[in-house]
Amino acid sequence: MRLENFCRGKLISPNRNSLEVMLMVDKKGKKNNRHVDGDEIIRVPLPDRSKGQLFGIIEQALGAGWMDVRCEDGKVRRCRIPGKLRRRMWMRVGDVVIVQPWPVQSDERGDIVYRYTKTQVDWLLRKGKITQSFLSGGDLLF
Repeated sequence: MRLENFCRGKLISPNRNSLEVMLMVDKKGKKNNRHVDGDEIIRVPLPDRSKGQLFGIIEQALGAGWMDVRCEDGKVRRCRIPGKLRRRMWMRVGDVVIVQPWPVQSDERGDIVYRYTKTQVDWLLRKGKITQSFLSGGDLLF
């Protein structure tokens, strides 16, 4: 009897002699957004520190796509939601987001790049990427 698996619309027959690793590719031909941390695959986007991105929590909705966000460095930035995200998902007070500070007025302004779901926030807490005191507004992350 031959072992065969059906995966993403393609018939895949496993080879017992070698270990095959498949990269999952979406319909547009792009690789999935997965970071590799050692042997562990991270499926949650993390802030890109080389670009200056930070974790943040939405404190107040100001209207017209603007929010006050408390960032992990202790500063409150007035951030805008780009049109791509504004049309795609709702942002509420208390949501954990990734903030990209502007090159000019980097201490006062920024863009919201990504919003985490509840399960993603739980994963970030379990892995120690953010702390419970940061979520409650007590301490800074670093």
